[in-house]
Amino acid sequence: MKFTDGYWQALPGVTILRPRGVDEISASEDELTIFAATAPITGRGDTLNRPVVTITLDAPAEDVIGVRIEHFQGVQERGPAFELNRTHPVVQIDVPADGGAATFSSGQLTATVAASGEWSLDFTAEGRTLTSSTSRGVGVITDAAGRHFVREQLGLGVGEHVYGLGERFGALVKNGQSIDIWNADGGTASEQAYKNIPFYLTDAGYGVFVAHPERVSFEVGSEVVSRSQFSVEGQRLQYYVIYGPTPKEILTKYTALTGRPAQVPDWSYGLWLSTSFTTSYDEATVGSFIDGMAERGIPLSVFHFDCFWMRQFYLCDLVWDPDLFPEPAAMLARLKAKGVHISAWINPYIAQRSELFREGKQHGYLLKTESGDVWQWDMWQAGMALVDFTNPEACGWFAGKLKVLLDQGVDTFKTDFGERVPTEGVRWHDGSDPELMHNYYAQRYNRCVHDLLRQERGDGDAVVFARSATAGGQQFPVHWGGDCESTFVSMAESLRGGLSLALSGFGFWSHDIGGFEGTPDPAVFKRWVAFGLLSSHSRLHGSGSYRVPWVFDEEAVDVTRDFTRLKMSLMPYLSGLGRIAHTEGVPVMRPMVMEFPDDRGAVTVETQYMLGDQLLVAPVFSEDGTVDFYLPEGIWTHLLSGEKLAGPRWHRDTYGFDSLPLFVRPGSVIPRGSRSDRPDYDHADGVTLGIFEFADGDERTVAVGEATFTVRRDGDQLSVDAVGTDKPWRVRVGDQLVDAESDRVVLRP
Repeated sequence: MKFTDGYWQALPGVTILRPRGVDEISASEDELTIFAATAPITGRGDTLNRPVVTITLDAPAEDVIGVRIEHFQGVQERGPAFELNRTHPVVQIDVPADGGAATFSSGQLTATVAASGEWSLDFTAEGRTLTSSTSRGVGVITDAAGRHFVREQLGLGVGEHVYGLGERFGALVKNGQSIDIWNADGGTASEQAYKNIPFYLTDAGYGVFVAHPERVSFEVGSEVVSRSQFSVEGQRLQYYVIYGPTPKEILTKYTALTGRPAQVPDWSYGLWLSTSFTTSYDEATVGSFIDGMAERGIPLSVFHFDCFWMRQFYLCDLVWDPDLFPEPAAMLARLKAKGVHISAWINPYIAQRSELFREGKQHGYLLKTESGDVWQWDMWQAGMALVDFTNPEACGWFAGKLKVLLDQGVDTFKTDFGERVPTEGVRWHDGSDPELMHNYYAQRYNRCVHDLLRQERGDGDAVVFARSATAGGQQFPVHWGGDCESTFVSMAESLRGGLSLALSGFGFWSHDIGGFEGTPDPAVFKRWVAFGLLSSHSRLHGSGSYRVPWVFDEEAVDVTRDFTRLKMSLMPYLSGLGRIAHTEGVPVMRPMVMEFPDDRGAVTVETQYMLGDQLLVAPVFSEDGTVDFYLPEGIWTHLLSGEKLAGPRWHRDTYGFDSLPLFVRPGSVIPRGSRSDRPDYDHADGVTLGIFEFADGDERTVAVGEATFTVRRDGDQLSVDAVGTDKPWRVRVGDQLVDAESDRVVLRP
């Protein structure tokens, strides 16, 4: 939201009050409070009829400083609020008696407040200024309609890039963009997003989390080109500055504050196949798909039943269509005997025709209007209502219905929708503010389902396939990219969305291979297969057409088989990346800036990514296979062909459908498994350690299950030491392959 007409003037009807000078600075044991008048105070008369802005600094964690800007403090806070993991670090506060600048420090991050002169709040770390709030930054605003807002502006340096703000499908670098944090079901081709996260980070060493579940409006170098602006409606604004200094460290600290992704099971990394959205299917159809994949040698890990496993006009009653699936438990047992896990589509929208509507209405489990009626509309399903997840009993009721499905043999749920949540004329069970609940609803919904799966399957074996999210939603993986078209352009916009989400704290991500809307050209499908199977999670899914590869052509079958088996062989590497996402908050799929923040050639690249820290993937967005890709410094090795290319520079090459730019970073150790037929096997048994471009003095330790392998190079000697394994393992350097006969292997490559 913009408030000014150019730099100097406010928009018609808009008034902006700014802190003009500090009246008093007050310190407690763990807070620093600044009282700032909105005009210069030259005498007592100037204090009359004069608003004051109150700014309070605190520290929820080390290297994090919170800033709360308030006008009127008597406004009731109805909630919900983001749940933060506060660790209460030791802070240092200094308010000089001589009237000098006051400081508030948490870890290496310091906020400095000018006690005299124009308002300024500077954030510094390790001797340099990260960003600042200056005299025109903070604003307490009233617009022409009488609405109240609080705004902050933080400075952007020369060449500084802003990333994040959720799964956004436009440019990866957010400079120059206007973004509203407001969940919407808008597909991947618009400025709307399913996963809106009021958090950004920059390559200048810091991140900013605006701790408001409601609509937050960001003007990133747009209203004022040298500042990142954010505002909320109301009388207060709370934000946190997080010091890195690197993007990885910023995400580690941000996810420590808002929650780390749960550990996902190894079986979830395998290929998922869906019935697709509106296609016709029954057990025979499903069985033919599963058998068809097996007959063609394509490993399949999960089969997903999309929405019409239920009856039309009954969504979501969570009851199998009795005409198509008369004995669901027996059917699921037959399918699981083929070696697949089962996923079922659900959402929290309850059609009036379903029994769940009648139960929910009777017991008060559905969202109500202010007059006490059940809130309803006809969008999506006739007369549908919405489960009220602010009611603990409603959560238990909904989870109980899902448990029936688990008992029948379902392993996981695709938690679709959760964005179209009303804000006017409704009353939540716990009194939550409807504006705040709009985005936060996704958190309540996915938590309810994920908690049930954890309860029934245990930690480490619970996974959902979710579309909507807010800050903290990364705790309930996996998330997928939503409704994209079946084109190369949409494939690229999906990638941008995933990379933006990764820079917003989400560790795992997937997308609809081949695109959702329409039927992809075989070339689009085959190129998307390679991209999808080199993503964190991989699903074949469409809208009105099937996504089994043989409906495209025989080459599509070969491509799907080869890349699925490649991914399965990489499970020792991928599973380790998943553990890092869970313990450190660093995502599996990483934008180039995350691994190379000091490489000016890498920080704006949005058509490729790092799969972990060692593999570079550049999807091909053309039928003829022409692709431009950027390699940072060093000698990079193509994982499949062994070709070596040098960086830092851009390369242009042409790849067949059976390949793409998949390069190994110099100094890497890539563990490859002994199996390529499934993801959930003993990754350490028979593992092969591929060693790439180790220079003298290089050392790297990799974990594979309970085993660790340390690789060192001293001069012309390369040594590998294993700890914690009694399984056979091997080492590969170029064409040299050595079987380990002890806990140590020494080579002279």
